[in-house]
Parts: sequence; C-alpha cells; structure tokens
Amino acid sequence: MVAIALAMLCTLAWPDAAAPGPSSTSAGPSAAPVLDAAILNLSGLPHLPPEGQADYARFLLQATPRAFALSRDGSWGWAAAQASAAAAEARALEICTRGSRSGGCTLYARDLDVVWPGRESLAPRIVEAALASASGWTLFPDWRFLWAGPQHARGAYVWAHGRAAGGQDSRWSQPQPHVRAFNNTGYDVIRFDRAPETDETDAAAAWLREAIRELRAQGYRRIVVGGQSRGAWNALQALEEPGLVDAVVAIAPAAHGASGSPAWAWALEDLRQVVAAARARGVRVAIANFARDEFDPDPDARAAIFRSLAARVGALLFLDRPPEVAGHAAGGDSRFTLRYGPCLLEFAEGRAIDCR
Repeated sequence: MVAIALAMLCTLAWPDAAAPGPSSTSAGPSAAPVLDAAILNLSGLPHLPPEGQADYARFLLQATPRAFALSRDGSWGWAAAQASAAAAEARALEICTRGSRSGGCTLYARDLDVVWPGRESLAPRIVEAALASASGWTLFPDWRFLWAGPQHARGAYVWAHGRAAGGQDSRWSQPQPHVRAFNNTGYDVIRFDRAPETDETDAAAAWLREAIRELRAQGYRRIVVGGQSRGAWNALQALEEPGLVDAVVAIAPAAHGASGSPAWAWALEDLRQVVAAARARGVRVAIANFARDEFDPDPDARAAIFRSLAARVGALLFLDRPPEVAGHAAGGDSRFTLRYGPCLLEFAEGRAIDCR
C-alpha cells in the first residue's frame, strides 16, 4: 500500500514524502451518535469563508494523522497522512501562516477532535478491542475513525486489507481514505484483519462471511464490505451468500500475484468463477480497476468479466481505469478519494447510478 502525505492551502496541494505513523488505542468506548461529532460541523469553524468550508470538507476525507489550522483573518491550511501527529500539526500551521495577513494561526482540528480554544470537543472513541475473532482473523473497530456502535450507527463498513506479496503483516493498516465518506455519515469502520501465515484466498472468504454474520448478530442493520487487492477479491466472494451484505466496494481486486506470477495462467478463470458464484440480486456492487496495475494479467478481459457481474447483482458501478490515477494502489490516492469517495457512498445507498 502506498502512503500518501498531503497538505493544503486553500485548494492547492503541497505533497510531502511521508508514511503513516504507528497505530495506538484511544480512550474508552462511547455509544454517542457519530453525527454529533463537532469535527463534522462545517459551519462551526470561526472566521472561515465559504471556500474554506469547502476545503474543510475535503480535509474530512483525509487519512490520519491530520490537522487543520486557521487564523482570525480567514486563512487556513491543513495536512494529512503525515509521519506523525506533530508533523501534521506543524505543516498545517506552516501553510496557514504562509497565507495569513496577520501571521497568527491556531489549530482547529486534530485527527477526530476539535481543539480550537473555547470550542474543544472530543469525538466518540472506542478501544481497539476485538468485536469477534476466530483462528486466523479478527474484527477490530478502527480507532482512527468516528465510532457510534451498532445501535446508533447508520451501518458498518467492513474493510478487508490486501495481502502483501512478501508475506508482510497487513493487520492494523489504515483503511483507504474513501471509507471516510461512509464514516462521516454515520458508518462504523471495522477492520477484517487476517494473520499472514494462514491468509489463503478461499479460507479468508469463508472467514469474512462468518465475520459479517457476527456483525449482523451484534445489531448492525446495514453492512457494506470493502477492500483492496486480495481484500477486494474476498469482498466479491461474499456475494456467494444471498442477503449477507447490502453493498460491496472492491478496489483493485486481485488474488494471483504481480507481473510474472505463474498463477496468472488461471487468474481469469478464477475471476469468472467468483462472478458465476455471485447470488446477490439485491446487492449494490462498486468495482474500481486501474490502468497499469501490476496485479492485472489482462485489463480488457478482466473488465469484461467484471461487467458481466451486472446480471447477478442489484446494481453494478464499474470504474474502469479512471484517468486521474493508475497502479494497484491508486485507490489510496487522494484524487480518487475526492472524486469518487462521496459518490461511492451515494451509489452504495441507492441514490446514484453512475459516479463517472
């Protein structure tokens, strides 16, 4: 997965080469409705003009660590996906100060919290403790996202990470930023983490179905399953069970290795079998496939197979090689998030047919 560091002054991007910082847990659980979180209130920022509010909305779609700074003269700046929280704060203040006439900038938001003096508000939190687990897998509520709990949440977005080619441990990795479009409207974000030593494709697909059943039992009324690479492939395999999920978001599905893999010889046939096994007439399915994806053995043939899924599901949105981004990790690019994140939410909930 590619780490993307971002910083913004008004609507201009200032990229930094940085990787996300390590995970940590936060304070105790809360069942407060996620939409009560002050961080989501665009009109709550003092001194910010309308164009600044629009940019703050873009900030809310960014990965953590992130920070938003503003000044009393109406300038602002933000940074996201930096190496540490301190780096994000320093960068946001630097950018805000660069555009400020008075030079006085103060942090307004840090990660999920409003920290503006006199308006401090901590967002709902949860300890990153397992919601369910079995041999090889665990469901974790991700502490880097707002939390509401099954009785208050709009639904659950279950995120399945990819499987690293070298067998590295991908557990605890942050879900892609487009997931924040769902989280900001009330979905709890729950990671489907798998132990790398036993993370085989069909086994993980069975685990995922078991995990989703467990979430249903815990009270989530609506479940979206998303993932990247092998996680996306497993998300598509969840379509084998009618009524299991409400929507699927599959980003660069793959299960047969990168360029040169001997498994490419049967990759297309395996994909046809995944599509043929789908029995989800009411499910809305979004798939993003990218140009120059080193895990794609035949882009045109795969595109044709993905399109054939339309006959087996409730609705299909196929983003076939969108022009803004390329490569296997393109779903983590901010350009993909800003253009398609909110529309993926609209499509998953049945309010949009085409995000292109």
